[in-house]
Amino acid sequence: MTTASTRTRQWRMWIIWGIAVAGYVLSVTNRTSLSAVGVDASDRFHADASTLAMFAVLQLGVYGAMQIPVGVMLDRFGARPIITIGMGLMAIGQLVMALSPNVGVAIAARMLLGAGDAAVFPSVLRVIATWFPAQRAPLMVQSTGIVGQGGQILAILPIAALLHATSWEVAFGSLAGLSALFTVLVFAVIRNHPPEVDADVSVDTDTGAIRVVKSSADLRQSIGEAWSHPGTRLAFWSHFTTPFAGTAFVMLWGFPFLIAGEGRTAGEASLITTIFVVVGMCIGPIMGALSSRNPTRRSHLLVLPAVAVQMVAWLVVIAWPGPAPLWLLIGLAVALAMGGPASMIAFDHARTHNPSHRLSTATGITNVGGFLSALVAIFLIGLALDLQGAGTPATYSLDAFRIAFLTQVPLWMIGIFFIVLERRRTRVRMGLHTPRRRP
Repeated sequence: MTTASTRTRQWRMWIIWGIAVAGYVLSVTNRTSLSAVGVDASDRFHADASTLAMFAVLQLGVYGAMQIPVGVMLDRFGARPIITIGMGLMAIGQLVMALSPNVGVAIAARMLLGAGDAAVFPSVLRVIATWFPAQRAPLMVQSTGIVGQGGQILAILPIAALLHATSWEVAFGSLAGLSALFTVLVFAVIRNHPPEVDADVSVDTDTGAIRVVKSSADLRQSIGEAWSHPGTRLAFWSHFTTPFAGTAFVMLWGFPFLIAGEGRTAGEASLITTIFVVVGMCIGPIMGALSSRNPTRRSHLLVLPAVAVQMVAWLVVIAWPGPAPLWLLIGLAVALAMGGPASMIAFDHARTHNPSHRLSTATGITNVGGFLSALVAIFLIGLALDLQGAGTPATYSLDAFRIAFLTQVPLWMIGIFFIVLERRRTRVRMGLHTPRRRP
Protein backbone atom coordinates (compact mmCIF):
# COMPACT_ATOMS: atom_id res chain seq x y z
CA MET A 1 0.00 0.00 0.00
CA THR A 2 1.44 3.42 -0.98
CA THR A 3 1.99 6.20 1.52
CA ALA A 4 -0.89 8.24 0.02
CA SER A 5 -3.32 5.32 0.14
CA THR A 6 -2.22 4.50 3.71
CA ARG A 7 -2.89 8.10 4.75
CA THR A 8 -6.30 8.02 3.04
CA ARG A 9 -7.20 4.79 4.82
CA GLN A 10 -6.13 6.29 8.15
CA TRP A 11 -8.35 9.33 7.64
CA ARG A 12 -11.27 7.17 6.55
CA MET A 13 -10.82 4.87 9.53
CA TRP A 14 -11.01 7.77 11.99
CA ILE A 15 -13.97 9.40 10.23
CA ILE A 16 -15.95 6.14 10.32
CA TRP A 17 -15.13 5.65 13.99
CA GLY A 18 -15.97 9.29 14.74
CA ILE A 19 -19.45 9.04 13.19
CA ALA A 20 -20.05 5.67 14.85
CA VAL A 21 -19.05 6.94 18.30
CA ALA A 22 -21.13 10.13 17.82
CA GLY A 23 -24.09 7.82 17.18
CA TYR A 24 -23.21 6.00 20.39
CA VAL A 25 -23.21 9.31 22.31
CA LEU A 26 -26.75 9.93 21.05
CA SER A 27 -27.66 6.34 21.93
CA VAL A 28 -26.53 6.88 25.54
CA THR A 29 -28.46 10.17 25.66
CA ASN A 30 -31.58 8.36 24.49
CA ARG A 31 -31.01 5.52 26.96
CA THR A 32 -30.66 7.83 29.97
CA SER A 33 -33.10 10.52 28.84
CA LEU A 34 -35.37 9.79 31.82
CA SER A 35 -32.52 10.10 34.36
CA ALA A 36 -33.02 13.76 35.28
CA VAL A 37 -36.76 13.91 34.50
CA GLY A 38 -37.93 10.86 36.44
CA VAL A 39 -40.06 13.01 38.75
CA ASP A 40 -41.61 14.72 35.68
CA ALA A 41 -42.37 11.29 34.19
CA SER A 42 -43.91 10.15 37.47
CA ASP A 43 -46.17 13.21 37.55
CA ARG A 44 -47.05 13.04 33.83
CA PHE A 45 -48.06 9.38 33.91
CA HIS A 46 -49.17 9.21 37.58
CA ALA A 47 -46.67 6.39 38.15
CA ASP A 48 -45.50 4.89 41.45
CA ALA A 49 -41.94 3.62 42.03
CA SER A 50 -42.54 0.13 40.61
CA THR A 51 -44.23 1.52 37.50
CA LEU A 52 -41.46 4.09 37.04
CA ALA A 53 -38.91 1.29 37.41
CA MET A 54 -40.70 -0.66 34.67
CA PHE A 55 -39.77 2.07 32.18
CA ALA A 56 -36.10 1.25 32.71
CA VAL A 57 -36.54 -2.48 33.43
CA LEU A 58 -38.40 -3.27 30.20
CA GLN A 59 -36.13 -0.98 28.19
CA LEU A 60 -33.04 -2.74 29.54
CA GLY A 61 -34.77 -6.12 29.25
CA VAL A 62 -35.30 -5.60 25.53
CA TYR A 63 -31.72 -4.28 25.25
CA GLY A 64 -30.33 -7.39 26.92
CA ALA A 65 -32.57 -9.80 25.01
CA MET A 66 -31.45 -8.26 21.71
CA GLN A 67 -27.72 -8.52 22.37
CA ILE A 68 -27.17 -12.07 21.11
CA PRO A 69 -29.43 -11.64 18.03
CA VAL A 70 -27.65 -8.36 17.28
CA GLY A 71 -24.27 -10.06 17.66
CA VAL A 72 -25.33 -12.85 15.31
CA MET A 73 -26.59 -10.33 12.74
CA LEU A 74 -23.39 -8.31 13.02
CA ASP A 75 -21.29 -11.41 12.37
CA ARG A 76 -23.42 -12.09 9.30
CA PHE A 77 -24.22 -8.64 7.85
CA GLY A 78 -21.62 -6.26 9.32
CA ALA A 79 -21.94 -2.97 11.21
CA ARG A 80 -23.45 -0.63 8.60
CA PRO A 81 -26.99 -2.05 8.23
CA ILE A 82 -27.32 -2.96 11.92
CA ILE A 83 -26.37 0.45 13.32
CA THR A 84 -28.63 2.13 10.74
CA ILE A 85 -31.61 0.05 11.85
CA GLY A 86 -30.76 0.77 15.49
CA MET A 87 -30.71 4.54 15.01
CA GLY A 88 -34.00 4.38 13.10
CA LEU A 89 -35.70 2.41 15.88
CA MET A 90 -34.53 4.94 18.46
CA ALA A 91 -35.96 7.78 16.37
CA ILE A 92 -39.34 6.06 16.26
CA GLY A 93 -39.20 5.22 19.97
CA GLN A 94 -38.50 8.80 21.04
CA LEU A 95 -41.23 10.13 18.74
CA VAL A 96 -43.73 7.75 20.34
CA MET A 97 -42.43 8.81 23.77
CA ALA A 98 -42.97 12.47 22.92
CA LEU A 99 -46.60 11.85 21.92
CA SER A 100 -47.48 9.09 24.41
CA PRO A 101 -50.88 9.72 26.02
CA ASN A 102 -50.53 7.16 28.82
CA VAL A 103 -48.06 4.99 30.70
CA GLY A 104 -48.67 1.89 28.53
CA VAL A 105 -47.69 3.66 25.32
CA ALA A 106 -44.73 5.29 27.06
CA ILE A 107 -43.41 1.92 28.25
CA ALA A 108 -43.81 0.53 24.72
CA ALA A 109 -41.83 3.51 23.44
CA ARG A 110 -38.99 2.78 25.88
CA MET A 111 -38.96 -0.87 24.79
CA LEU A 112 -38.64 0.23 21.17
CA LEU A 113 -35.85 2.55 22.25
CA GLY A 114 -34.10 -0.35 23.98
CA ALA A 115 -34.25 -2.45 20.80
CA GLY A 116 -32.59 0.32 18.79
CA ASP A 117 -30.04 1.07 21.49
CA ALA A 118 -29.04 -2.60 21.56
CA ALA A 119 -27.65 -2.36 18.02
CA VAL A 120 -25.40 0.68 18.44
CA PHE A 121 -22.58 -0.16 20.87
CA PRO A 122 -21.90 -3.67 19.47
CA SER A 123 -21.79 -2.11 16.00
CA VAL A 124 -19.16 0.39 17.13
CA LEU A 125 -17.12 -2.47 18.60
CA ARG A 126 -17.43 -4.25 15.24
CA VAL A 127 -16.11 -1.13 13.48
CA ILE A 128 -13.11 -1.12 15.84
CA ALA A 129 -12.44 -4.83 15.26
CA THR A 130 -12.54 -4.56 11.46
CA TRP A 131 -10.87 -1.17 10.90
CA PHE A 132 -8.23 -0.85 13.66
CA PRO A 133 -5.09 -2.90 14.43
CA ALA A 134 -5.64 -5.52 17.15
CA GLN A 135 -3.05 -4.01 19.49
CA ARG A 136 -4.93 -0.71 19.50
CA ALA A 137 -8.32 -2.29 20.21
CA PRO A 138 -8.34 -2.11 24.08
CA LEU A 139 -7.60 1.62 24.01
CA MET A 140 -10.17 2.23 21.27
CA VAL A 141 -12.86 0.34 23.22
CA GLN A 142 -12.13 2.41 26.31
CA SER A 143 -12.10 5.60 24.22
CA THR A 144 -15.49 4.66 22.80
CA GLY A 145 -16.85 4.12 26.29
CA ILE A 146 -15.37 7.42 27.50
CA VAL A 147 -16.76 9.54 24.67
CA GLY A 148 -20.08 7.72 24.79
CA GLN A 149 -20.60 8.58 28.43
CA GLY A 150 -20.80 12.21 27.38
CA GLY A 151 -24.33 11.29 26.34
CA GLN A 152 -25.22 11.00 30.02
CA ILE A 153 -24.24 14.64 30.56
CA LEU A 154 -26.53 15.62 27.68
CA ALA A 155 -29.36 13.68 29.34
CA ILE A 156 -28.67 15.17 32.79
CA LEU A 157 -28.37 18.84 31.85
CA PRO A 158 -29.61 20.02 28.40
CA ILE A 159 -32.54 17.59 28.07
CA ALA A 160 -33.86 18.41 31.53
CA ALA A 161 -33.40 22.13 30.89
CA LEU A 162 -35.14 21.88 27.50
CA LEU A 163 -38.08 19.99 29.03
CA HIS A 164 -38.53 22.52 31.82
CA ALA A 165 -38.18 25.46 29.40
CA THR A 166 -40.55 24.07 26.76
CA SER A 167 -42.59 20.87 27.04
CA TRP A 168 -42.40 17.09 27.14
CA GLU A 169 -43.27 16.91 23.43
CA VAL A 170 -40.53 19.33 22.38
CA ALA A 171 -37.81 17.68 24.48
CA PHE A 172 -38.40 14.11 23.35
CA GLY A 173 -39.34 15.20 19.82
CA SER A 174 -35.92 16.86 19.54
CA LEU A 175 -34.23 13.58 20.46
CA ALA A 176 -36.34 11.83 17.82
CA GLY A 177 -35.21 14.33 15.18
CA LEU A 178 -31.53 13.92 16.09
CA SER A 179 -31.86 10.14 15.93
CA ALA A 180 -33.47 10.39 12.47
CA LEU A 181 -30.58 12.59 11.30
CA PHE A 182 -28.04 10.04 12.53
CA THR A 183 -29.93 7.23 10.83
CA VAL A 184 -29.08 8.87 7.52
CA LEU A 185 -25.54 9.82 8.59
CA VAL A 186 -24.39 6.37 9.73
CA PHE A 187 -25.77 4.75 6.59
CA ALA A 188 -23.92 7.26 4.41
CA VAL A 189 -20.53 7.06 6.17
CA ILE A 190 -20.00 3.70 7.88
CA ARG A 191 -18.62 0.73 5.92
CA ASN A 192 -18.33 -2.85 7.10
CA HIS A 193 -14.63 -3.26 6.40
CA PRO A 194 -11.72 -1.58 4.54
CA PRO A 195 -12.11 -1.63 0.74
CA GLU A 196 -8.95 -3.72 0.26
CA VAL A 197 -10.40 -6.51 2.43
CA ASP A 198 -12.87 -8.85 0.72
CA ALA A 199 -13.74 -10.97 3.77
CA ASP A 200 -13.00 -11.07 7.47
CA VAL A 201 -10.07 -13.37 8.23
CA SER A 202 -10.35 -15.23 11.51
CA VAL A 203 -7.54 -16.78 13.54
CA ASP A 204 -8.71 -19.47 15.95
CA THR A 205 -7.31 -18.52 19.35
CA ASP A 206 -7.02 -22.16 20.43
CA THR A 207 -5.45 -23.83 17.37
CA GLY A 208 -3.98 -20.95 15.37
CA ALA A 209 -5.86 -22.12 12.26
CA ILE A 210 -6.79 -19.39 9.78
CA ARG A 211 -10.18 -19.39 8.09
CA VAL A 212 -12.17 -17.07 5.88
CA VAL A 213 -15.52 -16.23 7.43
CA LYS A 214 -18.61 -16.95 5.36
CA SER A 215 -22.07 -15.52 5.99
CA SER A 216 -23.45 -19.05 5.79
CA ALA A 217 -21.61 -20.13 8.97
CA ASP A 218 -23.67 -22.12 11.45
CA LEU A 219 -24.72 -19.28 13.75
CA ARG A 220 -26.27 -21.50 16.42
CA GLN A 221 -23.00 -23.36 16.64
CA SER A 222 -21.21 -20.01 16.93
CA ILE A 223 -23.31 -19.06 19.99
CA GLY A 224 -22.61 -22.42 21.62
CA GLU A 225 -18.89 -22.24 20.88
CA ALA A 226 -18.64 -18.71 22.25
CA TRP A 227 -20.41 -19.57 25.53
CA SER A 228 -18.49 -22.83 25.95
CA HIS A 229 -15.21 -20.92 26.26
CA PRO A 230 -14.59 -19.89 29.88
CA GLY A 231 -13.12 -16.60 28.63
CA THR A 232 -16.55 -15.63 27.28
CA ARG A 233 -18.20 -16.57 30.56
CA LEU A 234 -15.57 -14.54 32.43
CA ALA A 235 -16.42 -11.61 30.16
CA PHE A 236 -20.15 -12.06 30.87
CA TRP A 237 -19.74 -12.11 34.66
CA SER A 238 -17.27 -9.22 34.61
CA HIS A 239 -19.82 -7.14 32.72
CA PHE A 240 -22.62 -8.40 34.99
CA THR A 241 -20.87 -7.27 38.17
CA THR A 242 -19.13 -3.97 37.43
CA PRO A 243 -21.56 -1.40 35.95
CA PHE A 244 -25.06 -2.11 37.30
CA ALA A 245 -24.84 0.10 40.42
CA GLY A 246 -23.81 3.11 38.37
CA THR A 247 -26.41 2.34 35.70
CA ALA A 248 -29.22 2.13 38.27
CA PHE A 249 -28.00 5.36 39.89
CA VAL A 250 -27.63 7.50 36.78
CA MET A 251 -30.45 5.99 34.76
CA LEU A 252 -33.29 6.28 37.27
CA TRP A 253 -32.75 6.29 41.03
CA GLY A 254 -29.88 8.74 41.58
CA PHE A 255 -31.89 11.97 41.32
CA PRO A 256 -34.82 10.83 43.51
CA PHE A 257 -32.37 9.51 46.12
CA LEU A 258 -30.29 12.68 46.19
CA ILE A 259 -33.21 15.11 46.18
CA ALA A 260 -36.00 13.37 48.08
CA GLY A 261 -33.79 11.11 50.22
CA GLU A 262 -30.65 13.11 50.99
CA GLY A 263 -32.35 16.51 50.77
CA ARG A 264 -29.99 17.89 48.12
CA THR A 265 -31.00 20.60 45.68
CA ALA A 266 -31.48 19.86 41.99
CA GLY A 267 -28.23 21.72 41.29
CA GLU A 268 -26.28 19.59 43.78
CA ALA A 269 -27.83 16.41 42.36
CA SER A 270 -26.81 17.47 38.84
CA LEU A 271 -23.28 18.22 40.10
CA ILE A 272 -22.92 14.80 41.74
CA THR A 273 -24.26 12.99 38.68
CA THR A 274 -22.02 15.01 36.35
CA ILE A 275 -19.00 14.13 38.51
CA PHE A 276 -19.96 10.47 38.07
CA VAL A 277 -19.81 10.86 34.29
CA VAL A 278 -16.64 12.99 34.15
CA VAL A 279 -14.67 10.76 36.54
CA GLY A 280 -15.67 7.72 34.48
CA MET A 281 -14.34 9.45 31.37
CA CYS A 282 -11.05 10.20 33.17
CA ILE A 283 -10.60 6.69 34.57
CA GLY A 284 -11.26 5.03 31.22
CA PRO A 285 -7.83 5.63 29.59
CA ILE A 286 -6.06 4.41 32.75
CA MET A 287 -8.14 1.23 32.77
CA GLY A 288 -7.51 0.72 29.05
CA ALA A 289 -3.74 1.11 29.42
CA LEU A 290 -3.56 -1.22 32.43
CA SER A 291 -5.74 -3.79 30.66
CA SER A 292 -3.43 -3.77 27.62
CA ARG A 293 -0.30 -4.15 29.76
CA ASN A 294 -1.66 -6.81 32.11
CA PRO A 295 -3.81 -9.13 29.95
CA THR A 296 -3.55 -12.06 32.40
CA ARG A 297 -4.26 -9.99 35.56
CA ARG A 298 -7.27 -7.93 34.47
CA SER A 299 -9.72 -9.48 36.90
CA HIS A 300 -7.58 -9.21 40.05
CA LEU A 301 -5.96 -5.90 39.16
CA LEU A 302 -8.97 -3.99 37.79
CA VAL A 303 -12.37 -5.72 37.82
CA LEU A 304 -12.61 -7.04 41.39
CA PRO A 305 -11.12 -3.90 43.00
CA ALA A 306 -13.64 -1.75 41.10
CA VAL A 307 -16.48 -3.90 42.45
CA ALA A 308 -15.11 -3.75 46.01
CA VAL A 309 -14.78 0.05 45.95
CA GLN A 310 -18.38 0.47 44.76
CA MET A 311 -19.76 -1.90 47.38
CA VAL A 312 -17.83 -0.29 50.24
CA ALA A 313 -18.83 3.24 49.16
CA TRP A 314 -22.53 2.33 49.05
CA LEU A 315 -22.39 0.60 52.45
CA VAL A 316 -20.74 3.65 54.01
CA VAL A 317 -23.42 5.98 52.60
CA ILE A 318 -26.20 3.63 53.73
CA ALA A 319 -24.72 3.31 57.25
CA TRP A 320 -24.10 7.06 57.66
CA PRO A 321 -26.24 8.47 60.52
CA GLY A 322 -28.62 10.95 58.92
CA PRO A 323 -28.15 12.57 55.51
CA ALA A 324 -24.67 12.01 54.09
CA PRO A 325 -22.40 15.06 53.71
CA LEU A 326 -21.75 16.37 50.23
CA TRP A 327 -18.16 15.11 50.18
CA LEU A 328 -19.34 11.55 50.87
CA LEU A 329 -21.95 11.67 48.10
CA ILE A 330 -19.25 12.91 45.72
CA GLY A 331 -17.08 10.01 46.90
CA LEU A 332 -19.96 7.65 46.10
CA ALA A 333 -20.18 9.12 42.59
CA VAL A 334 -16.42 8.64 42.12
CA ALA A 335 -16.64 5.01 43.30
CA LEU A 336 -19.60 4.22 41.05
CA ALA A 337 -17.75 5.84 38.14
CA MET A 338 -15.20 3.00 38.24
CA GLY A 339 -17.86 0.53 37.13
CA GLY A 340 -18.23 1.72 33.54
CA PRO A 341 -14.52 1.62 32.59
CA ALA A 342 -14.09 -1.68 34.45
CA SER A 343 -16.99 -3.15 32.46
CA MET A 344 -15.14 -2.36 29.21
CA ILE A 345 -12.47 -4.87 30.26
CA ALA A 346 -15.08 -7.58 29.74
CA PHE A 347 -14.93 -6.87 25.99
CA ASP A 348 -11.15 -7.34 26.10
CA HIS A 349 -11.81 -10.83 27.49
CA ALA A 350 -14.38 -11.54 24.76
CA ARG A 351 -12.04 -10.34 22.01
CA THR A 352 -9.01 -12.20 23.39
CA HIS A 353 -10.71 -15.59 23.63
CA ASN A 354 -12.88 -15.63 20.49
CA PRO A 355 -11.94 -15.72 16.79
CA SER A 356 -13.26 -12.99 14.51
CA HIS A 357 -16.09 -15.04 13.02
CA ARG A 358 -17.85 -15.19 16.39
CA LEU A 359 -16.51 -11.95 17.92
CA SER A 360 -19.78 -10.02 17.74
CA THR A 361 -21.71 -13.02 19.04
CA ALA A 362 -19.36 -13.19 22.05
CA THR A 363 -19.64 -9.41 22.46
CA GLY A 364 -23.43 -9.72 22.51
CA ILE A 365 -23.29 -12.43 25.17
CA THR A 366 -20.96 -10.23 27.22
CA ASN A 367 -23.14 -7.15 26.88
CA VAL A 368 -26.17 -9.05 28.16
CA GLY A 369 -24.49 -9.36 31.56
CA GLY A 370 -24.37 -5.70 32.55
CA PHE A 371 -27.86 -4.90 31.39
CA LEU A 372 -29.36 -8.01 32.95
CA SER A 373 -27.94 -7.03 36.34
CA ALA A 374 -28.94 -3.38 35.83
CA LEU A 375 -32.58 -4.19 35.09
CA VAL A 376 -32.72 -6.53 38.10
CA ALA A 377 -31.16 -3.85 40.34
CA ILE A 378 -33.50 -1.11 39.10
CA PHE A 379 -36.55 -3.31 39.57
CA LEU A 380 -35.53 -4.50 43.05
CA ILE A 381 -34.89 -0.92 44.22
CA GLY A 382 -38.34 0.18 42.99
CA LEU A 383 -40.02 -2.89 44.48
CA ALA A 384 -38.29 -2.35 47.84
CA LEU A 385 -39.50 1.26 47.91
CA ASP A 386 -43.09 0.22 47.17
CA LEU A 387 -43.04 -2.54 49.80
CA GLN A 388 -42.05 0.10 52.37
CA GLY A 389 -44.90 2.39 51.35
CA ALA A 390 -42.44 4.89 49.82
CA GLY A 391 -43.28 4.47 46.15
CA THR A 392 -44.14 8.03 45.09
CA PRO A 393 -42.23 11.35 45.19
CA ALA A 394 -44.47 12.44 48.08
CA THR A 395 -43.56 9.40 50.20
CA TYR A 396 -39.86 8.92 49.38
CA SER A 397 -37.67 8.82 52.50
CA LEU A 398 -33.98 8.39 53.28
CA ASP A 399 -34.51 5.22 55.36
CA ALA A 400 -36.57 3.65 52.57
CA PHE A 401 -33.86 4.41 50.01
CA ARG A 402 -31.19 2.92 52.29
CA ILE A 403 -33.01 -0.40 52.53
CA ALA A 404 -33.82 -0.34 48.81
CA PHE A 405 -30.18 0.14 47.78
CA LEU A 406 -29.12 -2.82 49.93
CA THR A 407 -30.77 -5.06 47.31
CA GLN A 408 -27.64 -4.50 45.18
CA VAL A 409 -25.40 -6.47 47.56
CA PRO A 410 -26.56 -10.00 46.52
CA LEU A 411 -25.91 -9.11 42.87
CA TRP A 412 -22.32 -8.11 43.69
CA MET A 413 -21.74 -11.32 45.67
CA ILE A 414 -23.07 -13.55 42.87
CA GLY A 415 -20.92 -11.75 40.33
CA ILE A 416 -17.74 -11.95 42.41
CA PHE A 417 -18.20 -15.71 42.90
CA PHE A 418 -18.50 -16.39 39.17
CA ILE A 419 -15.67 -14.02 38.21
CA VAL A 420 -13.29 -15.92 40.49
CA LEU A 421 -14.59 -19.28 39.20
CA GLU A 422 -14.41 -18.48 35.48
CA ARG A 423 -11.08 -16.68 35.82
CA ARG A 424 -9.50 -19.88 37.12
CA ARG A 425 -11.13 -21.94 34.36
CA THR A 426 -9.87 -19.47 31.75
CA ARG A 427 -6.32 -19.60 33.10
CA VAL A 428 -6.45 -23.40 33.06
CA ARG A 429 -7.58 -23.24 29.41
CA MET A 430 -4.65 -20.91 28.64
CA GLY A 431 -2.17 -23.18 30.41
CA LEU A 432 -1.43 -20.64 33.17
CA HIS A 433 -2.91 -22.86 35.90
CA THR A 434 -2.86 -26.59 36.34
CA PRO A 435 -6.34 -28.11 36.72
CA ARG A 436 -7.30 -29.37 40.15
CA ARG A 437 -7.10 -33.10 40.53
CA ARG A 438 -10.35 -34.83 41.33
CA PRO A 439 -10.19 -37.62 43.93
